[in-house]
Amino acid sequence: MFKNKVLMITGGTGSFGNTVLKRFLDTDVKEIRIFSRDEKKQEDMRIALGNDKVKFYIGDVRDYSSLLQAMVGVDYIFHAAALKQVPSCEFFPMEAVKTNVMGTENVLNAAVECKVKRVVVLSTDKAVYPINAMGISKALAEKLVIAKSRMIPASSQTVICATRYGNVMASRGSVIPLFVNQLKSGQPLTITDPNMTRFLMSLEDSVDLVLHAFEHSQQGDIFVQKAPASTVGDLATALQQLFKLKNEIKVIGTRHGEKLYESLISREEMAKAEDMGRYYRVPADNRDLNYEKYSSNGEEEVSHLDDYTSHNTVLLSIEEIKETLLKLDYIQQELKA
Repeated sequence: MFKNKVLMITGGTGSFGNTVLKRFLDTDVKEIRIFSRDEKKQEDMRIALGNDKVKFYIGDVRDYSSLLQAMVGVDYIFHAAALKQVPSCEFFPMEAVKTNVMGTENVLNAAVECKVKRVVVLSTDKAVYPINAMGISKALAEKLVIAKSRMIPASSQTVICATRYGNVMASRGSVIPLFVNQLKSGQPLTITDPNMTRFLMSLEDSVDLVLHAFEHSQQGDIFVQKAPASTVGDLATALQQLFKLKNEIKVIGTRHGEKLYESLISREEMAKAEDMGRYYRVPADNRDLNYEKYSSNGEEEVSHLDDYTSHNTVLLSIEEIKETLLKLDYIQQELKA
């Protein structure tokens, strides 16, 4: 489906964008457009790649006109541009709104205007029952995907969907690089709560999910990959054993906006989710504003379902965590270093 097509990646210089880019470089896609506001990262990427197939566009998802210009002739979009750091968004929530909500609205509107075939919006487990500003802003971005999908006429060329991820291992700003840096510099490993659980996905898994969404999406779908999890305490112990270092573990307490566990699918969504084997597909809620016909009959099944969370998914042992970590290029490089 990508032969001789043009793919645009917003936030293309980030961890997700880089991994998606590398996967698509090996395909017969005609052109890949990297759209971001960081000219230094774009320049570094351009020099490192040396590939004429990759084109670079300076712009900001907050600026509709810059998106509109960059999207002319684009067939597919992976929208990864976002503010993702939980503490930063807690202190500057309006910045999260401007990028994650209004920026997503701009991407979707420009995509429809430019007749883009498919748009995949990157979301997060923090969007399910959100308690922090980052999660709330990403939940609103998902609502925009669903709302926009309702308004797109059947004759439109544009299909909009979302992918929802758990924690992506070794992505920029995540806990694994933090622990590795603390280990190698002799500092204590700072753990908020050793019993806190998090999903574990690789960046390669995340790209597989994107490809699945591009190929199978219908209007307003949200795709979720099934993933194992670990406690943060066990993750720290596994890294200590891999690096053969015995740094002190220091429990510092829960940070701003952190949950004890993350949910990838709410129980309300589980009632309608389609199990696709490796993935769940959550179809869009296509009810309209005529509430009366929904007020008398509820969904009894919801009362008997659980969320899909990092507490009730497969919990990895320390040995299994080590096996999983050793599959990461980042860990292999750090061990060699």
